[in-house]
Amino acid sequence: MENLLQEIRQCTICEEHLALGPRPVVSGSRNSKIIIIGQAPGTKVHKSGIPWDDASGRQIRKWLNVTEDEFYSQNLFAIVPMGFCYPGKGKSGDLPPRKECAPQWHNSLLDKMPNVELILLIGMYAQNYYLKGKAKRTLTETVDNYPEYLPKYFVLPHPSPRNRFWLTKNPWFEQTVIPELQKRVKNLIAI
Repeated sequence: MENLLQEIRQCTICEEHLALGPRPVVSGSRNSKIIIIGQAPGTKVHKSGIPWDDASGRQIRKWLNVTEDEFYSQNLFAIVPMGFCYPGKGKSGDLPPRKECAPQWHNSLLDKMPNVELILLIGMYAQNYYLKGKAKRTLTETVDNYPEYLPKYFVLPHPSPRNRFWLTKNPWFEQTVIPELQKRVKNLIAI
């Protein structure tokens, strides 16, 4: 597992497309119980090299109801973004994750984590890739129908502060989905 992680961290497959250059961010172990599959690192994470080391990370930890130590325990959580490097700035936020990463690395990573009991699919890129034709027409519909994807996948919107409007417009998410997420996570990490 460690060799594979090192190989990913040295990846330069899409270097020519990365304004800030490659700096793949990934973590996990053979013992990881939960995999978090998000989009791609932002500029702050690109600089620090620490996954979810930003406002989105604080929000996801709050949703999961875990401490920072628990979140960064590779025996509990593996962090495997759709794109391992910061993709660059777009018109309204960051560019989408590079398409090379997931097909190149995800299967190899998941194969080396036999103890995974839950995969969190955060945002449409992860949901569309993993759910294939089972994702609904919109992210809202997919998240609203989260029980359809259990027990393997738990679907979530991105925890970015930019999604404040979505959270305000969809109060059911924090009222019904988050408690179910927290219950499942608590049960898995308590073992």
